[in-house]
Amino acid sequence: MSAADRSPDDVAPSASIELELKFDVDDATPLPDWSAVPGVAVVGAAELRELDALYLDSDDLVLAHAGYAVRRRTGGPDAGWHIKGPRRADGGRVELQWPLGDDDTIPDAVTDALAAVTTITGLAPIARIRNRRTAYALQDERGGVVAEFVDDRVVARDERAGTERTWREWEFELGPAAPAATEERAALFAAARAAVEAAGGRPAASDSKLARTLGH
Repeated sequence: MSAADRSPDDVAPSASIELELKFDVDDATPLPDWSAVPGVAVVGAAELRELDALYLDSDDLVLAHAGYAVRRRTGGPDAGWHIKGPRRADGGRVELQWPLGDDDTIPDAVTDALAAVTTITGLAPIARIRNRRTAYALQDERGGVVAEFVDDRVVARDERAGTERTWREWEFELGPAAPAATEERAALFAAARAAVEAAGGRPAASDSKLARTLGH
């Protein structure tokens, strides 16, 4: 039995660091030209992902105020339970992930991992974010993924206020073949920003999809 098929309480979480740029973009904006971005030799074929995420928190948003997000997401290669931590000095966020499990009850493993942040056990849905995502692997000459670029069309509902918002955004996230040196990463991000701005994108007004859903 693979880890994906097991109960979230029976497996250790996987951990990753998310380093990305986010951009707001209009509905009709064409995709960026990545030819001038250092290290990117090939743009992979479009991969469509239908994502559906339910975010949970306390009534007074203890987790959100501490910089954390908890969600159960279906669809895509990383379906499962996720905890995203606060942003670090370099802009990255540590993300823990567990398998989905058989139902939408928050697993004990996730609750235990949150114990250092809050003792609240009555977490409830605060937002549902559905996202029609088109993903592109930006690859180097050897086929390594320098970054993943995603074109997101989002339908989000604030479950407490009952309000719904729709928007389009882009994300540029470093991949396993991204440069390790700080200067080279900075140059890569600068080139990505230039490519996006040339296409008509602009820096995201909200820090995350959850923040935007809740009106922040």
